[in-house]
Amino acid sequence: MTTDTGSVDGALRAVFPELDRNRQMVVLAPHGTVNTGVVQGDQRNVSGFPETADGPVAPVRQGPVRAQDFRLARRRFVPPPAFEAGLAALESGILFLIGEPGTGRLTLALNLLAHGYADPALVQVDGAVDLTRWRPRPRGVHGYLVMEPGDPFALRPWDLANLEAALAEAEARLVIVVPEVPGLTRFLERDFGAQVVRHRPPGPAEVFAAHVADIRPDANDRARLLESLGPDFLPALLPPELPPGYAARAAEAVCRSGAGGEVRRAEVLSGLAQAEAQELLGRAERDPELLTHLFSVCVYGGLDRGTVVDRAAHLAALSGPGPEPGSAERGLREPSAHQGFGLVRQRPLGDVLRGIGARREGGDGPGTVAFLWPGVGEAVWDVVCREHIDLLPLLHHWLGRTGTTPEEIERSGRAMAGMAVRTAGRTLGLVRELALSGGLAAFEVAARSLGTAAFDPVVADRVHDLLQEWSEAPETVLRTAVAHACRSDPGGVGADTALALLHGVANRGGDGPEDTSVALAVAETLMQRFATGDPDTRETITHRLAVWTRAEDTAGLVAALTFPVLVDLDRAWFGDRMLAGPRTSADIVELVRRALNEAVSYPQMRDALLAWCHGPDEASRPDRAVEELFARLVDSREHGFLRLLLLIERGGDAMPGKALAERCLAEWRSRNQPQQTD
Repeated sequence: MTTDTGSVDGALRAVFPELDRNRQMVVLAPHGTVNTGVVQGDQRNVSGFPETADGPVAPVRQGPVRAQDFRLARRRFVPPPAFEAGLAALESGILFLIGEPGTGRLTLALNLLAHGYADPALVQVDGAVDLTRWRPRPRGVHGYLVMEPGDPFALRPWDLANLEAALAEAEARLVIVVPEVPGLTRFLERDFGAQVVRHRPPGPAEVFAAHVADIRPDANDRARLLESLGPDFLPALLPPELPPGYAARAAEAVCRSGAGGEVRRAEVLSGLAQAEAQELLGRAERDPELLTHLFSVCVYGGLDRGTVVDRAAHLAALSGPGPEPGSAERGLREPSAHQGFGLVRQRPLGDVLRGIGARREGGDGPGTVAFLWPGVGEAVWDVVCREHIDLLPLLHHWLGRTGTTPEEIERSGRAMAGMAVRTAGRTLGLVRELALSGGLAAFEVAARSLGTAAFDPVVADRVHDLLQEWSEAPETVLRTAVAHACRSDPGGVGADTALALLHGVANRGGDGPEDTSVALAVAETLMQRFATGDPDTRETITHRLAVWTRAEDTAGLVAALTFPVLVDLDRAWFGDRMLAGPRTSADIVELVRRALNEAVSYPQMRDALLAWCHGPDEASRPDRAVEELFARLVDSREHGFLRLLLLIERGGDAMPGKALAERCLAEWRSRNQPQQTD
């Protein structure tokens, strides 16, 4: 509707007749601002934005795509499976591109918009824009990109129609990148008939190759570089689930390392892991959900997914009000994040794992969780022990309350040992507190951490001093922890040191039930070390146990109780050693003698010797080692051995070693006969 100027003049004359006499007073300026006063200096008019029925229209934040980023995205682009479908769908003017963050959605969108243009003009629009009001420029832009608009469900079919018409008039196209949201694809396709394409990233090896080719354009140089990596390196560097951005970083790291010639593979992996650790901790510092899962994967990565999630929830549950704002621990201790977190995960697990650079493995089953790159977990601990030491008490408390499975205890102990090494032993005091204050898992984790840390020369002396102190402590839990730390699987405490510590642990206690449990822990460690030890270790254990039996103390009794089990573990080895030389054979004879003489160990030693007499193939007579052993025992003339011989003699014909026992008894009795004199 238009307004005629003459009718306006007539209306003015009718309302204000005096205006007709002096028309210089009239200024016709609809929606304008008029200043009729005296003016000195410049004038400035600030007007509001035009309003619609829904309120004022806010200014749109948009601008050209950064030229440097666009050139790289175009030069190193690897078309994903949906590229051709995306081009076809974009012919309508608007394309909804759906995919997970970090999978190269932006790169794909830019290349779709730039397709067919040598020098395209592309504009990125802020995702907070209201697409129902936004319109393209009249001319001069080939494509627009909107990353994750606020609420795509708020769009209506007529909004899409208006956008398509405006884009067609401007001869431009629009790509709207939206995340994977349940129901969104069906909503857009069913209710709008919109063009929707699901993005799946290209393989990491293809992305890696494209980036290397761009950085190293010479084919011969590139071939030498890749050959120097070796056949096993790239599969570890580029797992199938690796996002394109990670593959690009790997390519840059490889090319950077190989700038001087041969690629240092350890340097590449270490550099990537360190950079990733810093980035992950920075990203998770104020996000408790990410931070707890990050630490859980550092410790339990490679175990089943449920363990990783449960341990992350447990760490969140242990968090409480804490230190000043800005510290990393604040991310674990913010009350708003803590409330109810242990019960309900706030985000889908896939989003959480993506945020900490981890992936699920194992297909449709329970599967496992691990970082995308090896070494990231260790690099995270490096940063924590260097820059976030305020977290260490909480982390020790959490690690000491792990699950009771051997795998969880081993992982927790290894992580705790790593902290001790990285802090030059300053966290060992936390290990003592943990052993004393925690439950069964706590002292096992403490023991495992000490046994593992003892292997590292940085803290080996401090750990040995601590183990020596604990072996003499009145607290049974500390002495039991020493017994567990001396096992061979942690690997840090040598056989000689372990046997000296175990001797002290066994003799420190009394006759109470708790002291008995400590003695059993010592016996279990002796059996474990013997079962897994090499011949030299077994020789050492046999000799030291023989020395123990010469004293009438708890350690001697433990040796007598343990030795029959060792014989059953490997009778062939003891048979060989019985015939190999005087030292070991003397130790074996001494151990058998003591075990037969002790009432509590006699049944086990008896059964072990009968099985040895029986032989592996039920031979009619014992082997030479058993005959030599029995002959030496006849010479010792101990009551325990005589008890065994009489048992065998009185047994049936099927009793193992019957003939040997009869010969030994005959020899025994002949020595008891008075000598005949003329």
